[in-house]
Amino acid sequence: MYTTINFKTKKAFKEYVAREQKSFPGLESVGIYQPGPFNKGIVESGTYAVEGPHYPEPHKWYASVKVENFKVTSIK
Repeated sequence: MYTTINFKTKKAFKEYVAREQKSFPGLESVGIYQPGPFNKGIVESGTYAVEGPHYPEPHKWYASVKVENFKVTSIK
C-alpha cells in the first residue's frame, strides 16, 4: 500500500503527519491506498503496512500505520 502523498523518506512522512495532527492550516490529510487491479481504493479504517516512495522508484522505507476516517493517525 502507498500513502496518498509520495514521501521520499519515512522521516518526512512522520513529520508531515505530526504537523497535520497539530492542525496546521493548508495541509492535505494523508490517507493510504492499494494500487493495481485488486485495489481497495482509499482505505477508511484499520492497521496496514505501507511502503515508499511510490513505484517505479525503489522502495526505501516501510511503516505500519493506523488509519481512522480515511486519515493516517499513527506511524510505527
